[in-house]
Amino acid sequence: MDDYILEMRDITKIFPGVRALDLVNFKVRKGEIHCLVGENGAGKSTLMKILSGIYPWGDYEGAIYYDGELKKFSNIRESTEAGIAIINQELAYVPEMTIFENIYLGHEIMKGRLINRNEQIIQTRKLLKQVRLDINPTTKMSELRVGTQQLVEIAKTLSKSAKVIILDEPTSSLNEQESTNLLSLLRELKRDGVTLIMISHRLKEVVSIADTITVLRDGKTVCSLDATTKNVDEFEIIKYMVGRDMKNIYPHRTEKKCDEILFKVSDWSAFELKKRKNVLKNLSMTVKRGEIVGIAGLMGAGRTEFALSLFGNVPGYKLTSGKIELEGKHLRLDSPMDAIRAGIGYVTEDRKVNGLVLMQDIKFNISISNLSALMKGVVIDEQKEILTASKYQNDLSIKSTSVHQKVRNLSGGNQQKVSLAKLLFTNPKLLILDEPTRGIDVGAKYEIYSLMNQMVAQGMSIIMISSELLELIGMCDRLYVMSDGEFTGELQREEFSEHRIMEMATNIRKEI
Repeated sequence: MDDYILEMRDITKIFPGVRALDLVNFKVRKGEIHCLVGENGAGKSTLMKILSGIYPWGDYEGAIYYDGELKKFSNIRESTEAGIAIINQELAYVPEMTIFENIYLGHEIMKGRLINRNEQIIQTRKLLKQVRLDINPTTKMSELRVGTQQLVEIAKTLSKSAKVIILDEPTSSLNEQESTNLLSLLRELKRDGVTLIMISHRLKEVVSIADTITVLRDGKTVCSLDATTKNVDEFEIIKYMVGRDMKNIYPHRTEKKCDEILFKVSDWSAFELKKRKNVLKNLSMTVKRGEIVGIAGLMGAGRTEFALSLFGNVPGYKLTSGKIELEGKHLRLDSPMDAIRAGIGYVTEDRKVNGLVLMQDIKFNISISNLSALMKGVVIDEQKEILTASKYQNDLSIKSTSVHQKVRNLSGGNQQKVSLAKLLFTNPKLLILDEPTRGIDVGAKYEIYSLMNQMVAQGMSIIMISSELLELIGMCDRLYVMSDGEFTGELQREEFSEHRIMEMATNIRKEI
């Protein structure tokens, strides 16, 4: 394992006004799983974009040695041909094309001057078997779940005979079971001689799978930890990531006992029109004032569908029964605007697609949720808009040059804070948070958790959906567990355990 397949020396990358990487050194042994960690904005993705040729030679300073040779990749095709493949967090595929068409897109198997579709299907079956997928290669990508799409992307890299595979947050959109399966597959690929570089914010997974862990902070290499010679725990990694000890990932919250029911759902059911099946089945729950109530469950359990239905927005679904009450008042919510006016806010699980307008600035994204509060006659009071956005920027510690900064240029954690600010500006009584810390680093997670504690301390209530069981256990007062569109159990804080939640999420007792 002393044989290095990759060495990046003194890599420096400067964007206008920002030194993203400052003399970074990064070495990877052949056939190891090397995890690259750091807070958002630490430079992880930038370093991998340089390695994969997205940022070409000449746009950065330093040198890349691969298999003992100096490499000057001008584009991603050159790095791919050399045996380096990258799988980005936002998967790159054509939804309406089949699995085999996506796998061989750009490097088709030819028979003379024609594409040999039959051979592509045969080879795709072999690749899918290698990544543990038993699925028809002619299936469209749009019909697959995210976890399956992730595995298809890995199969695609294997079709290119990749020696080094870079995975950027590969488990961020997966549930616990799918994440476990993916990590097991990565171990198999390692045994087959593939070298893997994984960027991840899920430190529990990093500790379980990494041979070496390199930490970046503020564009610099902090350290490389050899996990094969000593035990490395999450707190040691966090210390290097944030530059200080964090003994408790979940901030302490003084319990505020309140028995007042703020929100109540009764016999809530919904029907999926396309598949003609019940997707939500007789769901009932309560949320007390100043309480964080979690919803756990595996992917496909119906958690997001339930949240969206409460927010008046589930395209393709028809509510068939049930009622909701807020502060004892029965509500009829036919649209998100109805929900917002009633005092319910929803922060989507996908901030980049559904939560924010990335091309617009912070000010625009915060104010768009409640323009009526900013009107001066028939026009928007621009001064009031700036003052309002600046207040939320300060209150939520949104790190930016000003409220005029484009949201696309913010780190994931700060984008999530803008999503929160957008809904807080509507003065909600109940806030539904769907995967609130997905794709953000441990330092930013702590800040989001602290903001949640502040909100409930002020009397707001929160429904929290998360695929990370430890996050739910660390933050919630009560938990409802979902499986196949129905609640299979409710747990009080003293009853929380990963085993108990997973038992309910898989509905083992019911099946037995």
